[in-house]
Amino acid sequence: MAQQKRKPDIFQSSNGWSLNFGARPGATIALGLLLFFLPGCSAAANSADLNSADTANPIAEFQAKEDRLFQIGYRLATANAEFCDDPVQSAGFLIHDASAYSQPDAVRTLLGLSGDIGVQSVAIGSSADRVGLRRNYTITHIDGQSVDSVSSAGKSDWRRAAKLRIDITQSLADGSLSLGWKDLDGSAHFATIKGIARCSSEFELISRDSGAAADGDRVLVGENFAGFGYAEDELAAALAHEMAHNLLGHITYLGEYGSGNGRGRDTERDADRLMPWLLANAGYDPWAASRMMRRWGPRHGGGFLRKRSHDGWDERADMIENEIGVVSTAAVRSDDGKVTANWRDDFIPLLATDASTASD
Repeated sequence: MAQQKRKPDIFQSSNGWSLNFGARPGATIALGLLLFFLPGCSAAANSADLNSADTANPIAEFQAKEDRLFQIGYRLATANAEFCDDPVQSAGFLIHDASAYSQPDAVRTLLGLSGDIGVQSVAIGSSADRVGLRRNYTITHIDGQSVDSVSSAGKSDWRRAAKLRIDITQSLADGSLSLGWKDLDGSAHFATIKGIARCSSEFELISRDSGAAADGDRVLVGENFAGFGYAEDELAAALAHEMAHNLLGHITYLGEYGSGNGRGRDTERDADRLMPWLLANAGYDPWAASRMMRRWGPRHGGGFLRKRSHDGWDERADMIENEIGVVSTAAVRSDDGKVTANWRDDFIPLLATDASTASD
């Protein structure tokens, strides 16, 4: 498609709306210290009575949040893949293992599964979506092998689902994935799926946690993260901030050189500034980054947000809004309306993550 430069006001905020909203992601870089549970293995869910009619079902609530997280994460990761280092192939679906729950029979009944390996989420528009795979369908075969042939130690064992995910990723890297599943009526289906490129950063929901963090390979979001109460584009902005830490190599860099001499502060500034680039490519309003910051800041802007390692939330919002102007100038729009903002070439980080910036 032919492309043309957009006017500088392509992402202009309307009626000052961005000044009334905003936030800052609930946690900063995790540096690998976060304890996490594989999606679907929520401790809170495991301890609850899944058959109780008196309370909201914890498995269903966890699954709904994980589905929302996966949808947004997939959209961000695929839309920015052409600018990421070492993109990987994704079929666009997420699995979990019913046998890993404390009440596997109740989980299978609740979700309508005919086996242990269920589909937790399917990204809209993904390869899996196009062949008809849906949430709570049951995976039966991967590349001709029955998933039941992969051993499981049962309750609290996440290793079978983890192995199957690795197998899926490897098959897609080799060209295609042969997948078998049963729908909610028990009818069997088979299809061959080719992957779609995405940035390698994964998105995972963490039980009994309320923060959001990056560990270099993943964006880890607590099931009680306040951003789940925000509009989709504002939640996407919070996720984009943590994803930016991974894309810019901050975790490895700070792990080697430490956060002194302003390095920690600059990683936060750069993650904030990359947000609108990532949002624009995914089709979200880049001004959602400012609205998110201005929503979160007044509620969570005290404490460490005012320490020397971070700018104040209002200063961060101003910096984001300045960057939106840069994105607007750099962005191009194709004839079909798709915006492309080449942050690989046009984003200028404050922190160059190499040894030249490491000395105090």
